[in-house]
Amino acid sequence: MRRRAGVGAIQKQRLEAEKYKDKGTELQESQFEQMVKQMEALKENLEDFASKHRNEIKKNPSFRRQFQEMCAAIGVDPLSSGKGFWSVLGMGDFYYELSVQVVEVCLAHNHITGGLMDLDELRNRLVAARGKSQIHQEITNEDILIATKKLKIFGNGFTVYSVGKSRHMVQSIPGELSLQETAVLTAASNQGQGFVTVASLVKDLGWTEIRAQQAVEKVLGEGIAWLDDQGPEKSYWFPSLFSGRLATKS
Repeated sequence: MRRRAGVGAIQKQRLEAEKYKDKGTELQESQFEQMVKQMEALKENLEDFASKHRNEIKKNPSFRRQFQEMCAAIGVDPLSSGKGFWSVLGMGDFYYELSVQVVEVCLAHNHITGGLMDLDELRNRLVAARGKSQIHQEITNEDILIATKKLKIFGNGFTVYSVGKSRHMVQSIPGELSLQETAVLTAASNQGQGFVTVASLVKDLGWTEIRAQQAVEKVLGEGIAWLDDQGPEKSYWFPSLFSGRLATKS
């Protein structure tokens, strides 16, 4: 007959379990402390690196991107801090100034673009607007995307949409594009001509003719597209997609 464990044995097992538990907690706390120290050391090294290469970070977009990647790797956002070392670096001021210029350029051309501007076109106009005084600070599309993200504090008035391969559109009007509107915009972008027709949407997206007609009427009514009824079939043009023509119309 098997003998049951006595009270003393059970208490001994509990004590052993508690010891293992305490030891595990102690190890976890020790590991956590080590990780915190390592992160602090990495942050100090990053600050030292940034201090030595401050001018390169501000002027060289490739260097700036690598610096931001290093910051992200240890959970540091140099743009979120307005005090201390990061403010001395001036990164926050750089993107703040760029975001203000994004707003100015977009709003100045909303009557032409319908509130949508191609990212490449936006960069070209920003370079022109910044003038020779800031020519030493080259800006890239990545810089503009970072600056635009900071504009989320204004609600959904400034949003970036991906349309097609490696192509982005910046929306500068209140409201969000629906999935249907984004699909129409992407179809126009993929065609490379900047316009769609009801027939092309039926063919490319597999929509019914009624749905395609409703979609083009929606983007037309919102001012995102222009209607060309001079050809054999009505075409709906997106001025934000033929950037080279904006300069001749502004």
